[in-house]
Amino acid sequence: MHGVFTDLIIEIIINLTKQNYTNSPLKVKDTKRGKPVTSEPTSPSGTMELLDTHNRGTHNKGSNNRDPHNKDSHNRDTHNRDTHNKGSNNRDPHNKDSHNRDTHGKQVEIQTFFVDQKMDYNNIYEYDTELPNEKELKKKLSSYSMPADIQQDILNEKEETEEKQLRENDYQKQRLNRQLSPERVDAFKRESEGKSYKQVMKEREEEFEKRRERKRQLDQVNVPSGGGRWDQKPGSDWETDEPKSKGRWDQPTPVGQYGETPKGQYGETPKGQYGETPKKKSRWDVSDTPVQQTPTQQTPREQRYMSDEELNQMFPPGYEILEPPANYQPIRTPARKLQQTPMRQDGFAMQEDTKYETPPEIPGVQGLEFFKNEDAQYFGKLMDNKDDMELSIEELKERKVMRLLLKIKNGSPQVRRVALRQITDGARLLGAGPIFNHILPLLMSPTIEEQERHMLVKVIDRVMYKLDDLVRPYCHKILVVIEPMLIDTDYYARIEGREIISNLAKAAGLATMIATMRPDIDHEDEYVRNTTSRAFAVVASALGIPALVPFLKAVCKSKKSWQARHTGTKIVQQIAILLGCAVLPHLKSLVDAIGNGLVDEQPKVRTMTALAISALAEAASPYGIESFQSVLQNLMAGIKQHRGKSLAAFFKAIGFIIPLFDATSANAYTKSIMKHLTAQFETPDEEMKKIVLKVVSQCVSTELDPAFIKNEILPKYFRYFWIRRMALDRRNYKQVVETTAQIAQKVSVSEILGRIIEDLKDESEPFRKMTMETIEEIVKNLGSADIDDRMVEVLLDGVLYAFQEQTAEDDGILNGFGTIVNSLGLRCKQYLPQICSTILWRLNNKSAKVRQQAADLISKIATVMKQCGEEKLMGQLGVVLFEYLGEEYPEVLGSIIKALKSIVNVIGMSSMTPPIKDLLPRMTPILKNRHEKVQEHCIDLVGRIADRGAEFVSAREWMRICFELLDMLHAHKKSIRRAAVNTFGYIAKAIGPQDVLATLLNNLKVQERQNRVCTTVAIAIVAETCSPFTVLPALMNEYRVPELNVQNGCLKALSFLFEYIGEMGKDYIWAVSTLLEDALMDRDLVHRQTACATVKHMALGVVGLGCEDAITHMFNLIWPNIFETSPHVVNAVMDALEGCRVALGPAIILSYCLQGLFHPARRVREMYWKVYNTVYIGSQDALVPYFPKIESDGRNQYERWELEYVI
Repeated sequence: MHGVFTDLIIEIIINLTKQNYTNSPLKVKDTKRGKPVTSEPTSPSGTMELLDTHNRGTHNKGSNNRDPHNKDSHNRDTHNRDTHNKGSNNRDPHNKDSHNRDTHGKQVEIQTFFVDQKMDYNNIYEYDTELPNEKELKKKLSSYSMPADIQQDILNEKEETEEKQLRENDYQKQRLNRQLSPERVDAFKRESEGKSYKQVMKEREEEFEKRRERKRQLDQVNVPSGGGRWDQKPGSDWETDEPKSKGRWDQPTPVGQYGETPKGQYGETPKGQYGETPKKKSRWDVSDTPVQQTPTQQTPREQRYMSDEELNQMFPPGYEILEPPANYQPIRTPARKLQQTPMRQDGFAMQEDTKYETPPEIPGVQGLEFFKNEDAQYFGKLMDNKDDMELSIEELKERKVMRLLLKIKNGSPQVRRVALRQITDGARLLGAGPIFNHILPLLMSPTIEEQERHMLVKVIDRVMYKLDDLVRPYCHKILVVIEPMLIDTDYYARIEGREIISNLAKAAGLATMIATMRPDIDHEDEYVRNTTSRAFAVVASALGIPALVPFLKAVCKSKKSWQARHTGTKIVQQIAILLGCAVLPHLKSLVDAIGNGLVDEQPKVRTMTALAISALAEAASPYGIESFQSVLQNLMAGIKQHRGKSLAAFFKAIGFIIPLFDATSANAYTKSIMKHLTAQFETPDEEMKKIVLKVVSQCVSTELDPAFIKNEILPKYFRYFWIRRMALDRRNYKQVVETTAQIAQKVSVSEILGRIIEDLKDESEPFRKMTMETIEEIVKNLGSADIDDRMVEVLLDGVLYAFQEQTAEDDGILNGFGTIVNSLGLRCKQYLPQICSTILWRLNNKSAKVRQQAADLISKIATVMKQCGEEKLMGQLGVVLFEYLGEEYPEVLGSIIKALKSIVNVIGMSSMTPPIKDLLPRMTPILKNRHEKVQEHCIDLVGRIADRGAEFVSAREWMRICFELLDMLHAHKKSIRRAAVNTFGYIAKAIGPQDVLATLLNNLKVQERQNRVCTTVAIAIVAETCSPFTVLPALMNEYRVPELNVQNGCLKALSFLFEYIGEMGKDYIWAVSTLLEDALMDRDLVHRQTACATVKHMALGVVGLGCEDAITHMFNLIWPNIFETSPHVVNAVMDALEGCRVALGPAIILSYCLQGLFHPARRVREMYWKVYNTVYIGSQDALVPYFPKIESDGRNQYERWELEYVI
């Protein structure tokens, strides 16, 4: 019966497929009775229900219900719904990517299901209609696709939203909760408006007292829950003589007047309103009448309304209760108060678009790129079209600032530059008030973008430089805005914030900064205290630590609030992190300032003190142990007393101090804390594990006895840290590897490898990877001499297993494999055939990543194979790699070429298989591949063949390669360009420079500058390789071409040529002198600039070789160019003068300088003094004999008698 039912369901599904196209009644033949069954067309959902019903038949052993909102559900077709599927994937109606949104999509899916099964259902069931053709189906399918531009807009908007959310977390968003305070009084001016330091501190005291009083009152009125007296506090309101509704445990149950059980009015059981017995209500029953709470059902303090008595105690005198309006009707039914979400009365409305709009017409503001809706609340005054004649001076300044800020924020780059210069130059005229009162609220906006923030911060920086001390009243406002940047996720934003606060401290002074930030030190909000401590650290770096130490000592010893002590200690910690080793001169004073915090009554202060000491010790390493002597005793005592995070902080502090000790003291302290340290090995806290691992690494790095490490540390260490869970934890993963490698330096390599070598075959891949990285680190640092033959066998067996079983796409195991094999050297000779067979097998794998790793492994072990005499094996690998040069994946192809290059390097050109004459023509078309990895390794291989085996290839093939190499000269990667240039030199050496030079000189005519520069470098390398006389005639002849690019290219080639040939240049100076004369007198600045660079290299190459006359001639042509204004030309001229100074000596340069040092024109004097200062810096002692002789006068003695004896 069950099989018949299943067949019936299948027949219904098939006929549904046909019926949905024809809209005809469904006819199914009843296989049991032989009569047709007719039914009406069903809905698409009904179709899917039937299909799912079939899937939940006898062959369905499990159900995997997909998430209703899963967009990437794999159940987009019905292939998974065959009758033999062991798990049913139930399609969800809310799946957004499903094609079953209309009848046509469902028909296509169901049809696809039956067509893909390759089953002929026509032989089993009778079809009444025919299926539609494919063109009709494709037409219907294509009508439900989203336009590409809309889809891209949605994706971009989503990416922008996610990027904004990632930029600020909830903690960083607390910056929006802070308010910009009013201006403060400038203590250095008599007449200054704003709040004084005394007023601010008084307000803070009043707020503190109010909070404390409110807390005390709430604690008094808070009634504890519970019905018994045994848990009540003495003196509570519950201790009264009135009878309680519930009796004590030692009293009998209360009875009626005559001892009977109490009943209703007439002794019967109490009933309801109409006599029925009241039923017990379910918790789902909702009553409209509020339930009167008994004292035992007290509402928690946070959820109940405050009574009039409580309010009277909280508010000061003068408050009264207002009478409600006459028509006020309060809601008496609490159950209906929040049963529904409030709805709009005017129906559905689209939210306003917050995207960029077309910039409106604003008087005096042009060149805006965009204008946001949010900008209207900050720049709305500019759009009221008021006449400037009606405004006061202050209003005009305000509008001027607003226009400039709007241009800086939303303008084009050119408009921004002009506006930034205007607001900087007119900062003192506009005033600090209008500028900061408009720019700071902009920076507090929650919708500001990173570029806008960067521009506005740049405005603050430049304006502060101009305002100087006028910025003092606005220090707190600026800090409120800038301090959050110190904890920004963006590194450059943090740097900007430090720079702003540093410049603010220099402008306002230490007294103003302390007076401004002192009220925030004990602020109730931890966010404010955190940012304030970081700002104080920046102030200390700007104004010096000694200036801040007295204040820090006072704050860290404050008895009024623990928050102040906590923040003072955190300031010291941030100073150590920010300044690093610069704290060494002040280390003793900083440690003394925070030392008492280790025994503070507040746990948070003790923890922060330990962290600050650890930061100071880390910054001072390896010096400063004498400064920590005063806190050592408290640190050691705290390790025995604390638990949890406090203990972790104390461990961290002692861990950074121990490496500062001498060997004896470090040994003693390590042994004393090791018992407590090993006790924390089994802690479940991940942060504690990280710190414990770091402390173990630091303790072991000292002169600790290896036997102590083996007996006391290693057993527990490997039991609790070398587990699979540690390999899955990213935070502790690297620390375990580092600590194990550190331990291996104290105990033997074999001791550590013997404990972890078996883990290379663990079933957990992350654990195998951690083991491999640890072994790689140990072998890299300590070598493999301590490993015996049996361990080598086990090690290579485990490495091969880990290499074959890896699935992750990283190179950790590959790098470890190469390091281990290279370290073992000849000892792994017998294992190389097995390794090579594994490589050959993996080179044929269908996975591209597997093939790439196999090829990379060849390049890593090729040197070892040469040492072991496995040339034959390498030849086989070379043939296989040659056959795989048709690889389609560029990453894999690059690795294959790299492996071939490594084999060619070690096996030699003559022994290479395949032969070089077959290999190089195969590489020529690969040079056209634009993938950087393929280009780099391919050019390296071609260059190596051109250098060592050019005779194996015809000259025509080398010329073909030259033309291909020209395209490499404008590659993005510098190493590719360098390899291409070097290859030109090798090819020119192989086939002669003429053909190569002709190709390169023609390339000087291209427009792309980078291509021309690389060409000039290649020409110079050809000249260096094939001697300059083979290149110079053609190069000088090419200079005659009347084209700027060609002439500049020739001069640049000459510059590189003389740089490369060095002393050989003495034979060619006069040959190129006339060409350089023309270039140094050319009207084009670039000509003179490049010619100066050529003269510099020429002069430096011929020092002391008797070419002073030619250099002097060039110097006379260079000297008039010292008055040029172009920065590039000025730099080239000064470099040429320096080269001439080295070649000619400083005397000639000095004689030229003396003519203009006291010229009446300031511009002339500046340049002459610049040249003189340069000469003075380079040859100060050699100038003394050449200074002019000045006669002595009555006051000064200028004559140098001893020097004149020598002269």
